[in-house]
Amino acid sequence: MKFITAIILTALLAFISGLLSFSPWWGFAVTSLFVALLVHQKAGKAFLAGFLGLFLLWGGLAWWIDMKNNGVLSQKIASVLPLGGNSILLIVVTGVAGGLVAGFAAMSGSYLRSSAKD
Repeated sequence: MKFITAIILTALLAFISGLLSFSPWWGFAVTSLFVALLVHQKAGKAFLAGFLGLFLLWGGLAWWIDMKNNGVLSQKIASVLPLGGNSILLIVVTGVAGGLVAGFAAMSGSYLRSSAKD
């Protein structure tokens, strides 16, 4: 239950952080760290919860934007990158990039919480 709660909280707070005009692009890392401090899990589970929360959020948002413009923009960007013009691969890469940043931030939060107890 903690794991699913951490995934949902990570995605929700990251989405809200993205809506704030004063928040930098990496603001979701701070929210992922905050969620890991609140929802205590081992470092591996915290990383996975942060990764999945942001992977689903960024991948879902990238897919939604891709569907809204019929894949025109993503195909052009994927052709500039070494992805062979594959828009689905671009969406996956986008999700993985956000997921890794959030996962490592959540893992840092888990370690920070466990070190504060010592």
